[in-house]
Amino acid sequence: MTGTLYLCATPIGNLEDMTFRVIRVLKEADLIAAEDTRNSIKLLNHFDIHTPMTSYHEFNKIEKGKALIEKLLAGTNIALITDAGMPGISDPGEELVRMAYEAGIPVTVLPGACACVTALTLSGLPTRRFSFEAFLPMEKKERKAALEAIRTEQRTIVMYEAPHKLLRTLNDLSETLGESRKITVLRELTKKHESRFAGTIQEAVVHYTNEEPKGECVLVIAGRPEEEIRAEQAEAWQELSLEEHVAKYEAEGMDRKEAMKAVAKERGISKRDVYQELLK
Repeated sequence: MTGTLYLCATPIGNLEDMTFRVIRVLKEADLIAAEDTRNSIKLLNHFDIHTPMTSYHEFNKIEKGKALIEKLLAGTNIALITDAGMPGISDPGEELVRMAYEAGIPVTVLPGACACVTALTLSGLPTRRFSFEAFLPMEKKERKAALEAIRTEQRTIVMYEAPHKLLRTLNDLSETLGESRKITVLRELTKKHESRFAGTIQEAVVHYTNEEPKGECVLVIAGRPEEEIRAEQAEAWQELSLEEHVAKYEAEGMDRKEAMKAVAKERGISKRDVYQELLK
């Protein structure tokens, strides 16, 4: 029989957030695969866990992943942990999960702390629909593309950032999304000095220019406002005559009646007004 891969959530700051189930599985597993063994040994010692540990991180995820899959196929039960939070969320755990499924190995999750969801619920911004962006790319071209994609996102956006890069990211967001977009910056989640700053992006720039940020940060950004979208659409419509506007929708596959209805709705006029104008 093959072993099982256990994805074990670990605390993102407060050790009391460790679950009883995770502690039990980490003790019972044959091997623990950790993102940083030097960091994880402190956690294991705190909970008196003495299971053998091996490293599995971004820079060895392919070769080490293959070795771990071989062990799983041989019957070894492996618990995967990250430095903090849920394995597979913005870390190489997703690669090991994919390899395990391809090899027919059972995978299960032991849920717990996750900085993304914790920050979202604490932000005060809409939580029903959201987009998780992890860390913005550092390469200039990729970063610009990612920011442009975020600019048109209507869902709440969650991203991670290191404290020494926070101001650069806030300035990039201000330039791309506009100074007045709402944002909540959360630091040191679940820890003693947890903090929350809520305001506009420009207000966040000013705040963290005057107060050096410390600790890992999670940024929760409001999606693109509906009124901004309508204003942009209205500006585009003003460049079209009513006839051109209707023709645009007809070219996209609508029949004339549907096209007239869509134009009337977008321009805030009646369908009869559209019809009368087209008759002229």
